[in-house]
Amino acid sequence: MRRLTKKKALTLVKELDAFPKVPESYVESTASGGTVSLIAFTLMAVLAFLEFFVYTNTWMKYEYEVDKDFSSKLRINVDITVAMRCQYIGADVLDLAENMVASDGLKYEPVNFELSPEQRLWHMTLLHIQERLRVEHALQDVLFKAAIKAAPPAEPQSEDSPTSLTACRVHGHMYVNKVAGNFHVTVGKSIPHPRGHAHLAALVSHDTYNFSHRIDHLSFGEVIPGIISPLDGTEKVSAESNHMFQYFITIVPTKLNTYKISAETHQYSVTERERVINHATGSHGVSGIFMKYDISSLMVKVTEQHMPLWQFLVRLCGIVGGIFSTTGMLHGVIGFLFDVVCCRFQMGIYRHLKEAPLNEETNGETSIPTENNAES
Repeated sequence: MRRLTKKKALTLVKELDAFPKVPESYVESTASGGTVSLIAFTLMAVLAFLEFFVYTNTWMKYEYEVDKDFSSKLRINVDITVAMRCQYIGADVLDLAENMVASDGLKYEPVNFELSPEQRLWHMTLLHIQERLRVEHALQDVLFKAAIKAAPPAEPQSEDSPTSLTACRVHGHMYVNKVAGNFHVTVGKSIPHPRGHAHLAALVSHDTYNFSHRIDHLSFGEVIPGIISPLDGTEKVSAESNHMFQYFITIVPTKLNTYKISAETHQYSVTERERVINHATGSHGVSGIFMKYDISSLMVKVTEQHMPLWQFLVRLCGIVGGIFSTTGMLHGVIGFLFDVVCCRFQMGIYRHLKEAPLNEETNGETSIPTENNAES
């Protein structure tokens, strides 16, 4: 009984076979079929290879939400070189609530304003990258993918004596309240004041004013090597001593999640304005470098994604099945048309051969001689 049950089950399974096998004796191989098969296999291999590259590639997904973190501190990372001696300038932050933030995290280092050939080459490369980023926005995704979470590069030390150095490099970081503020570098060291703060500018001669500057780096949030900020590499040279440079910055909180790092940083956009201070012509103000920043209420979440394995397999099956079906149909259509044309051609030859003997019989008739012709 068990054997009969197994046989019935196998018979039932065979009847459900959706892929019946054709005996090899009934299969005819042709040169055209082999050619189409070779083309199909080559095309499948090429498309499968390209699909594998698509599978290994990644893309960045952008999502937007309201930033609900208003109690944390904002980190400002600064590396700016001013063409004045360090004892003549001071840098600090004044936020919207008129609170002065101590600049204890900033260092003042005497340097030369002119760059060495190696530094100038790197600076020109950075400017070229910034130019391409303004045109090719997709390059920002490449920078996000290449970002690494590591310690910042070591700061180069100047070999000249401090007395021969006429510029000052202000670098470091500060933690400020997460509200709009103004980071500025101006004449004189800052001192606390009941109504805000003040700078001891009266002790500095106007002849020493020179706010030509170069921004090597300015970012907000966690420092991520590989990320280039919009103001990195900016260089401004002024021929006037009393000059005001203004940068209006809009900061966007950003959460970056890639396969290399996961960090909370900030992107920003910037517009700039500069003018010469001349009280006689009505151009009032204070000479210096002013960076006024505001923080957006929206947060951007940037996540690196790539194609899941199941989707890659489905697309691969679609490529193989689609090429098999398409080439099979094309081969059948072309074979049908070829047979039709050849059949008509052969029928034309057959008709021509059939009509030719009839014409020969008609042309080959001979007259039988009669008795009158014989007597004559």
